[in-house]
Amino acid sequence: MIVPEIPKDSKHPEIRVRGAEAADEPALAALDRATWSTLHAVLPASGPGQPFFDERHLPAHYLVADAGAEGAVGYLRLVPPTPMACHTHVRQIQGLAVAEAARGRGVARTLLRAALDRARAEGATRITLRVLGHNAPARALYESEGFTVEGVLPGEFLLAGAYVDDVLMGRSLLG
Repeated sequence: MIVPEIPKDSKHPEIRVRGAEAADEPALAALDRATWSTLHAVLPASGPGQPFFDERHLPAHYLVADAGAEGAVGYLRLVPPTPMACHTHVRQIQGLAVAEAARGRGVARTLLRAALDRARAEGATRITLRVLGHNAPARALYESEGFTVEGVLPGEFLLAGAYVDDVLMGRSLLG
């Protein structure tokens, strides 16, 4: 998938979104470590040599933003939120990262739109996510793509000495 809003010049190559492959593990692990921040992460940063993929985080769960020679410049994790049959109509975004050098080029929006398309293709009618209350840029992106706040867990996390809200957002995939 190529999104036309990405500038197409030698400085900003086209971004292609594709499913992750096992061979992406080193690049995605490095991207994950480089982008880790308490702005969006509640778990400690992973260390060098720790696997990116495991039994709960399979390549099939990830979309990768590929910028040609630059390689993977972002990823998004999209999964069913639970294994329950009554929940199969929902997909949940459980991670989105964009390399610092690729920010401001529409990579996150491109990944998000690709996730909406994939969720619809998988038969989902609803998509949800959780975002930290202090992550204003991510919240603005999600709101601009039709997500609304559906709940807030006040002070749910203690990060870097401050209590941070857990904001639940979602949107319909119908229509």
